[in-house]
Amino acid sequence: MAVADVRNGDPGDGRSTRRGGARASGAPSATGVPSQPGGGRPPVAPDWSEVVPHVREGLVVCDAGGVVRHVNPVAARLLPELVPGTPLAAGVPAITTDPAGFGHRSRRLTARRVALSDGRCCWYVEDVTDHVDRADALLAERARASFLAGVGTTLGSLLHPDRAAAAVVRLAVPVLADAAVLVLAPRAGRVRWWRAGRSGDEAPAVDGGVLAAGDLPQAVADALGGVRAHAVDWPSEQATGAGWLPGAAPGGTHARLVPLPGVDTPAGVLLVTPPPGGSPDEDGTELLDAFAARAGAALTAAALYRDQAEVAETLQSSLLPVEPPGVPGIQWGTAYRPAQAGLRIGGDFYGAHPLADGGALFFLGDVSGKGVEAAVFTGQLRQCLHALHRVESRPGPLLALLNDTLLETVQAHGQGRFATLVLGVARPCRDGGLTLTMAGGGHLPPLVLRGGGEVETVPLRGMLIGVVGDPRIGEATVRLAPGETCVLYSDGVTEARGGPRGDQQFGPQRLVDTLTGCHRMPASALAERIAQVAGDWLTRGDHDDVAVLAVRAVGPGRHLHAVPAPAGQPGRSR
Repeated sequence: MAVADVRNGDPGDGRSTRRGGARASGAPSATGVPSQPGGGRPPVAPDWSEVVPHVREGLVVCDAGGVVRHVNPVAARLLPELVPGTPLAAGVPAITTDPAGFGHRSRRLTARRVALSDGRCCWYVEDVTDHVDRADALLAERARASFLAGVGTTLGSLLHPDRAAAAVVRLAVPVLADAAVLVLAPRAGRVRWWRAGRSGDEAPAVDGGVLAAGDLPQAVADALGGVRAHAVDWPSEQATGAGWLPGAAPGGTHARLVPLPGVDTPAGVLLVTPPPGGSPDEDGTELLDAFAARAGAALTAAALYRDQAEVAETLQSSLLPVEPPGVPGIQWGTAYRPAQAGLRIGGDFYGAHPLADGGALFFLGDVSGKGVEAAVFTGQLRQCLHALHRVESRPGPLLALLNDTLLETVQAHGQGRFATLVLGVARPCRDGGLTLTMAGGGHLPPLVLRGGGEVETVPLRGMLIGVVGDPRIGEATVRLAPGETCVLYSDGVTEARGGPRGDQQFGPQRLVDTLTGCHRMPASALAERIAQVAGDWLTRGDHDDVAVLAVRAVGPGRHLHAVPAPAGQPGRSR
């Protein structure tokens, strides 16, 4: 392309200069002196042969037949295949088929076509490799952050070790691996493992199993010990031999072992195989390590929660009220509703111990406070009763011994706790009835349900247990005929607030009304009835512990299983 062609041609914006006709402003006059509006020096026309080589974009000028006529230095560097005099489509076909963006010699280019005069055109070629790389890096970082955020959210809500482990392998596929195997740290000589693999467009299928610790592949055992293995063939061979990678030929795939951080030692090991066409040397180590850190934290938290739950379960089991043992002639009924249902334990307690003479020691009490601390105190009190009843079986003296023991414990630990208690001894009579000798320490008086359906209150009083050194202890003796029942209960029954107005206490009279006419009910049904009616009375979630112990005289070999009939209908028994 000649300089004159550039000067008198198209500057690239579709406009052209005219050679004839009226002169433009500043053109030479007939005298040869350029005319300039207002006088002054005329402008100097640019020399395009000097300007074009310094344009930052590549310029490719083609004639009407698509033959390259001019290539500036930038275009020559980006597209060395373009030679003036050769067709554009033959040199770089992509410039015409995909001008919005095409790859060429490891670079990313864009092309923009501008029409010139006489059917010619100019292609502006730009190298956008750096821009595309930055955009791709930004998108990749956003995807990475979104993936890790989702992993943290999912794993952070799982406190069951098995569910957390299954979620780890499910999240790893297919983002991090084509297949993933998680092996947890050995526990009691056994190892749990989970596996997930790609299954088309569906969610990864997860399965697992158990291995003896001695049967672990050596690479995995080393990784559980904290030794990090690099991506080599032998972990995949061992994993294939262990049956973790079904369908994979030994040595036909690569694998990477990543220890998952724990407290002192790894919480587990994650074995991942790259997706099809991937390589263990690809730049995915940083993302995999970040995933492993979150997975290790989740598994460690789940294991800690499991251990704490097991300890809590063991302690709760030891603090729960124990069902009274079977004693000939005596039928027991119990009901228990702790204030904090999630803990299953509270400050109310009951129990019984058989005596050598054929009778039984029974008790029901309530300690100050609620929750775990109250439950621990009830455990101490029950242990004291269990030991002291072997020394003294008379209710009054036994309650005095218990008071002295608890007083020493309370003062030694500075707890400031106390308890109320009814403690009695039931001895069978020849006629099948029972004689109950009871001692009271500040607890609510027992109720006796007579054979005719009426209810009597046992006049039993006394002082709190664990407060003073020589408390006043009330004593009473009650005779139960066969079919009659004595009911012990805690203040969670009578002080339950609810009713139509929502603030009324259940009260002793409603308890008496609940028992009246229920003389045919067995002890277990009677105790549950009291707890159910008190629970129905409640209108708010918060309440005190509820405990009921029913002692029924049934006589040797007799079993009463009857329920009260509705008003106006005869009772049924079986």
